[in-house]
Amino acid sequence: MAKLLIVEDDESVRTLAARALERDGHSVAIACDGAQGLELIKAARGGYDLVVSDIRMPEMDGIEMATAAAALFPSMKIMLMTGYADQRERAEELNGIILDVMQKPFTLAEIRGRVGRALSCFA
Repeated sequence: MAKLLIVEDDESVRTLAARALERDGHSVAIACDGAQGLELIKAARGGYDLVVSDIRMPEMDGIEMATAAAALFPSMKIMLMTGYADQRERAEELNGIILDVMQKPFTLAEIRGRVGRALSCFA
């Protein structure tokens, strides 16, 4: 069982992802934007096994959050997700900070599989 953080501004996507990953036995915390996600990361002292974040969100986007989190906790594992091609290109600048960028929309099987592979890389 892993400790995960889902950061997503769309409530339906956030709930879908959290439920899918909880069914795999993971402990899942949720945040509705990057600022809240970063606060949870700080409060947990970087203690998440994996952070899964949308890129495009109000207040603080996933790329800003990932950059700030990696500066505080360099070994933190982060996976981003987006439905926008231009945002995917922005994420390419984060090599060494993020593990993967998952395309939205995704299925339950896709998010469970991608998270499982990300976690197994560091087991």
